[in-house]
Amino acid sequence: MMTDCSGCASASGCSSAATPASTQTIQGSGAPAALPATAQLQRRRRWFQAVFFAVFLLAPALNLLRFDLTETQLWVLGFRWSLGIDAFLRGDATAVQTAWSIVWRGILPVLALVTAFLTVAYHFGRLYCGWLCPHFSLVETLNDLLHRATGKLSVWDKSPTPRPGRTADKRWWPVFLVACMVFGFVWAITLLTYLLPPTLVWGNLVHGTLTPNQARFLVVGTLVFTLEFTLARHLFCRYGCAVGLFQSLAWMANPKGMVVSFARERARECKTCEVMPPSRLRRLPTEGAHADLGAARQSAGARGSACDHACPMRLNPRNIKRMMFACVQCGQCLTACDTTQTAQGRTPTLEWKVGLDAVRETLRQRREEQR
Repeated sequence: MMTDCSGCASASGCSSAATPASTQTIQGSGAPAALPATAQLQRRRRWFQAVFFAVFLLAPALNLLRFDLTETQLWVLGFRWSLGIDAFLRGDATAVQTAWSIVWRGILPVLALVTAFLTVAYHFGRLYCGWLCPHFSLVETLNDLLHRATGKLSVWDKSPTPRPGRTADKRWWPVFLVACMVFGFVWAITLLTYLLPPTLVWGNLVHGTLTPNQARFLVVGTLVFTLEFTLARHLFCRYGCAVGLFQSLAWMANPKGMVVSFARERARECKTCEVMPPSRLRRLPTEGAHADLGAARQSAGARGSACDHACPMRLNPRNIKRMMFACVQCGQCLTACDTTQTAQGRTPTLEWKVGLDAVRETLRQRREEQR
């Protein structure tokens, strides 16, 4: 059964377009087929995250964006950005000229940025969080490291999150903790360079001549960010980030905003979405060096909930929109659904929908709630 993608937000790159052959080799050629659309989407998203993360770290050094406290000067895209108040104080500008300068160079740019940002959020949700935000990039990276160590995506999870072909290994614990500390320090010193000249901060650090205030900022900042990365990554994204909150509010106000739609008439298929194909089951040994290999064969059956296991925000992607308030539109649930369903010769049950299709999804959810 094929899914009609005519109204889907991802149109040409919808997960539904992937067929079972997309994960196999092209017959007769021996060459691997193209990656499924959702896998390509994730690769593209990772590139966006990497580029924006680099921009975040290098922006102060390149004067792309920083506020220099030593000069009380804002730098934007390599230029000094002034509201004209200094010219007024020197007598080089009238009050009317200064007021217009404040409106033109201060108020209007901020309003334009906020409007553009919320407009994108209104139509597509927390797209910035899932595709650009440096903090969320770290959330996903640290999630993976912690999962390798404990089988969980958060220290607060009560039960492990299964991932195909992976078992917990405590030797990853030091890697996870060191990564939290390193990223905590990088976060602290990067934020400091947004307030002080980067050459001054790094020069003082290298030569051991940090001022007491600089040293206190780095120590306290590193400690706070390390604890946040270790214990409260998801809590901050869901409840503590004002940028994410306002995106979610704008998205919830738009019934036509892009949503992850679930084909509920095929819900029965989700019970077996992670069943391992028979060909792979036969290749799993029943005995060997690891005592759990036999158990692996037995547990390789119907686990279901591949999309739940993939969501970095610990959400249930098949839920109704108001229960997906913190969704960052990363599309990992779509990729998981595409991968597991395609392996069994079925089309995905999850896809992005926008516009009238999203409205129909919302109305259908409301009817189900009223039953």
